[in-house]
Amino acid sequence: MKIEHEFSVAQPLEKVWEAFQDVPEVADCLPGAELTGESDDGYQGKVSVRLGPMTAVFEGTATIETEESEHRATISGKGVDRRGGSRGQVKMVYALEGSDPATTQVSIDADITLSGPAAQFGRTGLINEISSRLIGDFVSCLEGKLGGGASAETSGSDTSNSATSTAAASTPSATSASSESKTVDGLALFAASLFTVVRRFLAKTLRTAADLIDPDEAK
Repeated sequence: MKIEHEFSVAQPLEKVWEAFQDVPEVADCLPGAELTGESDDGYQGKVSVRLGPMTAVFEGTATIETEESEHRATISGKGVDRRGGSRGQVKMVYALEGSDPATTQVSIDADITLSGPAAQFGRTGLINEISSRLIGDFVSCLEGKLGGGASAETSGSDTSNSATSTAAASTPSATSASSESKTVDGLALFAASLFTVVRRFLAKTLRTAADLIDPDEAK
């Protein structure tokens, strides 16, 4: 499963790059994530996610390889939900680019593999929809720490402008992001994602019906 995101941060490139190198601070901005340890081999942590009646707590490790000259890094991680039996692996590349002296463009390209009960959510495409909303929380928290404004936009085969707008509208204050691990309320996110999918389906159906009635008017 592939997930792609792009967002801009209203801060200079070097300042944003420095912030991304502070792994504990970055983890603090990731909903449901908790950093539990650090060693020469990488980082240990856990991510809590609630999807309807199922709660998964993935415990695992991650390594980070940075390319400072290119302002990019590769994160490789894996985790296990010991109670539910789900497993997950992720390889994520993020890249920073200064679009102007005061703005940094951030792109995220991730490949996620799920097995066990959690895999059903990957097949439905809802994880992509949910990630669009979570990225809004992350950007808000990051900007709160850096002291600027941000905008987020999502790219990918299973995303839309409506999902992007919802993600950008999620603007919790920086004080709401504490070091305490937060469980992502997947049930609420599920409902929002389902609404987005249904709305997109209805819009497509109405366009098709209008085209059948009067092709020239539909255009």
